[in-house]
Amino acid sequence: MSNCSAPAHSLCSVCVPPLSSAFTQIFSMLDTAAEQMMVRTDFQAAFDTCNKGLENLAGMELEDNRCWEYKAGFCTLGIQALAELNQWRAVLPWVLQQYENQQEIPPKIVQLCILLYSKVGQPAVMQEAAGRWLRRPSNRSAPGFRTVAELYLLHVLLPLRRREEAEELILGEIGSSVFTEDQRQTALELLEEKEQQDLNSSRDAPAAADGVSARGATLCKLEAVLRFFFRRLPSTRCFRFQRVFLAATLLYLLFLRLDPAHPSSFMWISKLFQLLKQVWRTLFGPYYQAASRGP
Repeated sequence: MSNCSAPAHSLCSVCVPPLSSAFTQIFSMLDTAAEQMMVRTDFQAAFDTCNKGLENLAGMELEDNRCWEYKAGFCTLGIQALAELNQWRAVLPWVLQQYENQQEIPPKIVQLCILLYSKVGQPAVMQEAAGRWLRRPSNRSAPGFRTVAELYLLHVLLPLRRREEAEELILGEIGSSVFTEDQRQTALELLEEKEQQDLNSSRDAPAAADGVSARGATLCKLEAVLRFFFRRLPSTRCFRFQRVFLAATLLYLLFLRLDPAHPSSFMWISKLFQLLKQVWRTLFGPYYQAASRGP
């Protein structure tokens, strides 16, 4: 370990000039990576620069706060670059490669990883890594520890339905040290609400599927009736009756059977539109076209 309080003939007189030059180069690389990311939007070049900067930092055997800060900066930019390159699966392995002890990852890096994997719908990826990070006692003094705990609860445990682990986080030693009583109560209420929503969704799913299938069968029958009707009746003598029947059918579909807010309505609208086009061609097209559609 380098210690500048040592005597003048020790490492202090030898390491100071190279240290300043090395950090100047590191800062320049970090600035270049940020420019490649934000200004040039060259994400691959930004990631390559971050990798090179991290390699240079690894060769600097110095326990200095600036090393940790620059390392966190390179990792932050690297995560963003991988996300922009749609290589989000490589983010966590790459971060763990930079930090041999994953429990020493800076809080803002853990937060960024949780949010990233939550956004792509893969919260389970961060369950083990974030859980271990939170269980390390020395991390509880970190400024972003509480934020990590909140994100872990909201974006990992709740989506994965890990109720027991969520309750342990809220009511256990971690929750008692970072959450107030009101916050713990709010979190428990959120758990109850989420569980009730999942229960209601599981109950409504079969009924919704049955409703969609029933509507589909009714629509098929209605199509068959309409096609038979407009093919069999001569349009020259029953045109007025056909228009009345068509208007009544449309009103029935629009006001009684068709719910525009329901997702299954899109299927009805599409099929109804196709059916109306065929009816229109039958009623108003040339006689030989109508005759060619006859049975």
